[in-house]
Amino acid sequence: MLRVADEVSEALEEGRAIVALESTLISHGLPYPQNLEVAQALEAEVRATGAVPATIGVVRGVPTVGLILDELERFATGGEQIRKLTRRDLALAAVQRADGATTVAATMALAAAAGIAIFATGGIGGVHRQASLSWDVSADLTELARTPVLVVCAGAKAILDLPATLEYLETLGVPVVGLATNEFPAFYSISSGLRLNACANDAAEVAALWHTQRTMATMAAPGGMLLCVPPPEATALPRQMVEAAVARALAAAEAAAVRGPEVTPFLLRAMAVETEGESIATNVALLTQNARVAGLVAMAYADLPPLFAR
Repeated sequence: MLRVADEVSEALEEGRAIVALESTLISHGLPYPQNLEVAQALEAEVRATGAVPATIGVVRGVPTVGLILDELERFATGGEQIRKLTRRDLALAAVQRADGATTVAATMALAAAAGIAIFATGGIGGVHRQASLSWDVSADLTELARTPVLVVCAGAKAILDLPATLEYLETLGVPVVGLATNEFPAFYSISSGLRLNACANDAAEVAALWHTQRTMATMAAPGGMLLCVPPPEATALPRQMVEAAVARALAAAEAAAVRGPEVTPFLLRAMAVETEGESIATNVALLTQNARVAGLVAMAYADLPPLFAR
């Protein structure tokens, strides 16, 4: 039920560095042809570090680790035919032989099934604003608690309730580590005002921390780890500006009665309009940076003693 690309399979057998990449940004995050260009650029960024990229998705019902170019193009141009899949949706997509782009949760699940321990994304899902009324909490958080994959990101998406998301991660026992920062990034913005209790100075230190967590899995956190990388300073947006844009985007979503899995794509599109495209430029820049960081961490991790759960 799991197809692994030859290049990725060979890298796994040889114990080489591999970085998983998600496919929702291709199908639901960016417009064509920018989505395809960015997907290829992220793979190139991983390769530049010496690691092997593995973009993950479901192709005609088959969970696939390592999409080839034709499949990337299929996802980039498929429009509404490409489903947005979290872990719960994988079996249904398989039975119905559907194409599906994997969210953070589904990408983590399939990466772990293939034996890949490091994954780069933009921002994770989390606790939505007004979740006390809607109970809208992303499955990404519970996936982080149970699946042994290190996720490199720029924090949680800025449209979310960041303090509540960080609190929920603590409740679930998920370590949240800042890369050269003691502050939780706010996706588009460097600063959120939320302090972290763990910081790693470089890729080697991150790899050592992740390796130690996996070694101590029966005693420490058995699931994943979140590595938070602030967006590049040159393209980061002021927090006050982002908050104002988010408020207007949320009002638009409420007026349009947007619910469920459509909320995040709607809000991200609204943010692009509200910021006159600046949010997209920031998103692309942080995605690229995260892919590079994940590649460096994967290379350092591959040099450490092998683990049974690796």
